[in-house]
Amino acid sequence: MAQNVGNKNAEAMFHLVDAVERINFPGNEAEQIATDGDSYIKTVAKRFFKNKVAVVSLVIFIILVLTAVFANQLAPHPRDVSVGRFQAAPYDNFYLGTDDIGRDVLSRLIHGTQVSMIVGLGSVLVYVVIGTTLGLISGYFGGVVDSVIMRITEAFMSFPFFMVILTLVTLLGSGLWVVTAVLGFLSWPTLCRLVRGQVLTLKKQDFVLAAVATGYSTPGILFIHILPNVLSPILVNATFGIATAILTEASLSFLGVGVQRPRPSWGNILSEAQSLRVLAYEPWRWVPAGILIFVAVLAINFIGDGLRQAIEGENKA
Repeated sequence: MAQNVGNKNAEAMFHLVDAVERINFPGNEAEQIATDGDSYIKTVAKRFFKNKVAVVSLVIFIILVLTAVFANQLAPHPRDVSVGRFQAAPYDNFYLGTDDIGRDVLSRLIHGTQVSMIVGLGSVLVYVVIGTTLGLISGYFGGVVDSVIMRITEAFMSFPFFMVILTLVTLLGSGLWVVTAVLGFLSWPTLCRLVRGQVLTLKKQDFVLAAVATGYSTPGILFIHILPNVLSPILVNATFGIATAILTEASLSFLGVGVQRPRPSWGNILSEAQSLRVLAYEPWRWVPAGILIFVAVLAINFIGDGLRQAIEGENKA
């Protein structure tokens, strides 16, 4: 009896060591990566940095984030104060001109970057926490728990996304944090289904069975053993989610139900083009905002695509 117990403990320890190796070197390429002397993360990073478009996009995104963080220091003028001539084209130190009440357009665009980054990163953080947690629970426990979570997920996905957001923001009140929270709480279903699918496969692997056999708690198994192996698809999904959140916030603000004036966002700055006079004769008031939205979303999508290719080993750059 003691010998059998000892053999089982030795087998469990062997599987536990194997689990650590799987976490560090997931997938079928583990042995090749180990032979090359590089960790999985280092290998993915090398593949990513070979993609020149993704690297340039990453630099652009970092610049946008730094601009958001240091908006107060970078803006040449106060964002909500009339400091120049009304509706003036670029002149002197007003590099992008002024709006209809003399506020500096460049300063408002810089502060608008802050809004877009808060909404993009904040809403993604919310839905990643919700979607990942529910996906782990649903995939691991299965049965009734899985059925209930999947039915809730399908209910969320059955509603028209933008119309529900538009309705909730209208009812709850417009504002930066309301938009961020609503986007976060409505965007988790896709990630939940993605994580669930990964967990359904991983929970049958030896390293998970070994963790169960050695007495790990359920939260420990989910967040220490399984979660590291599903981080790659979560990261890619979150990257694309930032771009979607920025576009959605800009759309809501353009329609007048997102971030409200006087606080600037790229969307409510762009909404000034609803006036035919501004659209035709004052392009400095709306074209820069449109360009920033285009560049930010495109750069983030390229980053997501670069990450996906690096993780899948398909980067041919």
